[in-house]
Amino acid sequence: MAFKNFKIETDADGIALVTWDSPGRSMNVLDVTSIEELGAIVEQTTADAAVKGVVITSGKEAFCAGADLSMLEGLNKTFAELRKSKGEEAAQKMLFDESRKLSQILRKLETSGKPWVAAINGLALGGGFEVTLACHHRVAADNPKTKLGLPEIKVGLFPGGGGTQRLPRILQPADAMQMLLKGDQINLAKAKASKIVDAVVPAAELIQAAKNWIKGGGKAVAPWDEKGFKLPGGPVFSKQGMMIFPAGNAIYRRETFDNYPAARAIMSCAYEGLLLPIDAALRVESRYFAHILQSKEAAAMIRSLFLSMQELNKGARRPQHVPPTKVKKLAIIGAGFMGASVGYVSAKGGIEVVLIDRDQESADKGKAHCKSVIDGLVAKGRAKEADRDAILGRITATPDYNAIKDCDLVIEAVFEDRKVKAETYAKAQPLLKDGAIFASNTSTLPINSLAEEFKDQSKFIGIHFFSPVEKMMLVEIIVGKNTGDVALATALDYVRQIGKTPIVVNDSRGFFANRCVLRFTAEGLEMLMEGIPPAMIENVAKMAGMPVGPLSLADEVALDLVLKIMKATEADLGSQAVDQQQKKLMIEIVEKQGRFGRKNAKGFYDYPEKGKGQKSLWQGIAGLQPKQLDPDTIDIEELKQRFLVVQAVEAARTVEDHVITDPREADVGSILGFGFAPFTGGTLSYIDFMGTKEFVALCHKLEGKYGSRFTPPKLLEDMAKTGETFYGRFPPKKLAAA
Repeated sequence: MAFKNFKIETDADGIALVTWDSPGRSMNVLDVTSIEELGAIVEQTTADAAVKGVVITSGKEAFCAGADLSMLEGLNKTFAELRKSKGEEAAQKMLFDESRKLSQILRKLETSGKPWVAAINGLALGGGFEVTLACHHRVAADNPKTKLGLPEIKVGLFPGGGGTQRLPRILQPADAMQMLLKGDQINLAKAKASKIVDAVVPAAELIQAAKNWIKGGGKAVAPWDEKGFKLPGGPVFSKQGMMIFPAGNAIYRRETFDNYPAARAIMSCAYEGLLLPIDAALRVESRYFAHILQSKEAAAMIRSLFLSMQELNKGARRPQHVPPTKVKKLAIIGAGFMGASVGYVSAKGGIEVVLIDRDQESADKGKAHCKSVIDGLVAKGRAKEADRDAILGRITATPDYNAIKDCDLVIEAVFEDRKVKAETYAKAQPLLKDGAIFASNTSTLPINSLAEEFKDQSKFIGIHFFSPVEKMMLVEIIVGKNTGDVALATALDYVRQIGKTPIVVNDSRGFFANRCVLRFTAEGLEMLMEGIPPAMIENVAKMAGMPVGPLSLADEVALDLVLKIMKATEADLGSQAVDQQQKKLMIEIVEKQGRFGRKNAKGFYDYPEKGKGQKSLWQGIAGLQPKQLDPDTIDIEELKQRFLVVQAVEAARTVEDHVITDPREADVGSILGFGFAPFTGGTLSYIDFMGTKEFVALCHKLEGKYGSRFTPPKLLEDMAKTGETFYGRFPPKKLAAA
């Protein structure tokens, strides 16, 4: 029987070699066809008396990247249609049966009576890793790129192919829960030490080593199917077990605030499953899996953090008629912390980089920052010395503007001051080569006004990085009214070269990300002025799903910069554009108290010297509050809503203002750019999944109590009348560049 995704060759010893090699894909994934074919192969090899054992491997660099999540999206659509036509019970039965197909196939493989060996030649994640866990023996090729893991939690799901049951039967429960709940990937050394992998061999010997285990009498029985099997961490109701699960519940609450149903389901699956024999345990996992598939959190996270992100990374917003571009040499004007960090990630992406600053000493400081970043990675074993030498070898530091003459792209990262930027443009323009693109890394100044200093505005664009550049995956590309398609295509291709995720926005003050996140910090200041305790403000923001509290974030941004933005906004738009009470508070903290945030170790928090304890809220904050409320009288749920609604309604305004033209970019941008509660799927998905009617009603309720910052825009009011969604009204174009 011929298969589309697999090739089978049986040798003279009766060992079938199954090679997984999906056509037209760079990596193998589990989709409807490959799951069906794997099931047929299990049945065929089990029934064939000539087959004594099976080795499964990959014909690609990686073993398997996991499940094709668009398959699950399709399953949910079928579920919704069936629910309408045939009722709840029929729909639930279909979803349960279909969503556990892989789990059942892997159990058939495990109990086939024939030894199966996973010959892992590279990356094995998600469902691909679950395939290896069901095999009776796992051999891996010695490959530094190989990582094993179950990252489903990161898209609102959990492993539904037996991962929540097999892993805690191999590892200590605490280690298994860590892998399941964090979605971390482990390297081969750790996998071997924890017995997830039985042997690591040179790549050339991988298949032979797998076959030798079968020939040497390898048992076709999983440890948990053996009589007398003991759980690695002891029974659930034992002294050991009781040290894991009650503490695990507390850690789960601390880390998730119960916002992630999939994480809760993992805890339940492991706890309940370890009390049962494996077949019953797998059925428990399947029931939870079918339940989580129906959650709005899973739907939102799959759409934004998997499908949309994939589409944006592949160039969904790239002008299709512009031929592919590649930045070979890049100049960065301004070698400060931000400019140097952009230089580092660009050099790491294989681009020649010139760091330009006012004098050699300043330029050298920028290169020294790049060296300190890579030195830190080498010290932690995350990079080799050869990597450091190669990256630093691509970076040249100089005060000479003539160095930009042969650069394909020039990024300006100087101080946020129009005059300084205008001087930079005047110096750089005459030296640009034909076809070179010029970009500004401004975070607040409108691109259209900066472009006025430029002769050929079609070559001028905004490329806004987020700090710290080395860690933040988002880049905001800002298109001015005269920016050309070549400039946009070049910027998108460059962002792809350095391995970041781009969103494309039209010009406005604060663009998209800063407009929304400044609403978050401002809401924190508003609560402070209302007399809400600072610790409650910080904790409730995290309970709402934000990664840090607004006061902590303001410290990271720098309080003097927050005040500077307030003053610049007031100068450009008038005193009504800024909350005067908040401005007064910031003047007191910054100008009178000299507290600038983390950068001078004092802001809303006090920061100890490195290695000498944790930051703590500044005791003097209470003295700046006009009044102080009794914490027991405060509505916590309403505070949580305020934090999310104030950002989401601003995101809706950016759509009305045509800053955002594709809802995917608002969602992906809000999660990657400022950590908007990931379980919601992003700012616009938060509105869509709540329902525009319900969201607008909530806006009006908050508007009545707290003012016009909660007033929904006309666009949202219109959508609420008909129950329209953002993804329904502005359907994303599915066209993607190869």
